Amino acid sequence: MSRHEDDDQFRLFVQRQWGSLLRTAYLLTGDRGTAEDLTQSALEKTHRRWGRVLRKDAPEVYVRRVMVNTAISWRRRRRPLEVPLLTTDSTPAHDAYAQVEQRHLLLAALRRLPPRTQAVLVLRYFEDLSEADTATVLGCSVGSVKSQASRGLARLRVDFVPPAAQPPVRLEEELA
Repeated sequence: MSRHEDDDQFRLFVQRQWGSLLRTAYLLTGDRGTAEDLTQSALEKTHRRWGRVLRKDAPEVYVRRVMVNTAISWRRRRRPLEVPLLTTDSTPAHDAYAQVEQRHLLLAALRRLPPRTQAVLVLRYFEDLSEADTATVLGCSVGSVKSQASRGLARLRVDFVPPAAQPPVRLEEELA
């Protein structure tokens, strides 16, 4: 066969098998864009050996084998070929002033707690100490640290309401 005839046969093969190959690639990768890339890559590799593929193997089997091997190779690299756009990337950046205000409100709520509970929460969650280390620092039992932390967090959940979650204040209520 001539190179031109091989190319025509390959083109016809791709037209007939594209949907089936793409479906296989999607099942291998779980992502439509990556599946398209995998299918194209496998077809490119197959095209280079198309004359030999026609003589030895069924082309469908060969392309699928190339797809599986390529998918495994891509997964071994453990790095994405493309970085997907995350939903968090499309949202506007957080307002730094709102974050500062939220932190200020949290610290004010923390200061309203009893001193022992405040100390437990600071050591456990701000200083990232273990329960045992917190108990050692405070000279109490681990059980005491657990109960103080539980009560303190429950109270913070009630007392601390971030600014965005607060209902809007009506001007008439504020002036009254």
